Amino acid sequence: MDLTLLKSELTYKYVRSSGSGGQHVNKVSSKAELYFDLHNSAVFNDDEKQKLSEFFNKRLTKENILILACDESRSQFRNKALVTQRFIALIEEGLKEEKIRIPTRIPRGVKKKRLKNKRINADKKANRKPPELE
Repeated sequence: MDLTLLKSELTYKYVRSSGSGGQHVNKVSSKAELYFDLHNSAVFNDDEKQKLSEFFNKRLTKENILILACDESRSQFRNKALVTQRFIALIEEGLKEEKIRIPTRIPRGVKKKRLKNKRINADKKANRKPPELE
């Protein structure tokens, strides 16, 4: 995956942040919104696009555009860096290959120990009963 090519496909938009901040918040657009068009991307092949589409199924718009936003910082530059970092982490997580689980056998000693403890417990409870008189 070529990060420089991927970053060149990103589009940013800056809007006013919500929340408190006094008079300054009404003048400055510090919230960074990142837009990424998944299906028109040249970075990924068709299989990777399909995998990412399934990974982002709830986050994509109807036009298959991923939108991420960040307004954690008062700095527009810092918010842009944070949202880009978050986007790259999501892409890497979406492309990660699942490990194939190899089922293992339960060791013989573990089975014997379980049955032994079960037998001890059964004997303990059997000894609690009053003896049967004939």
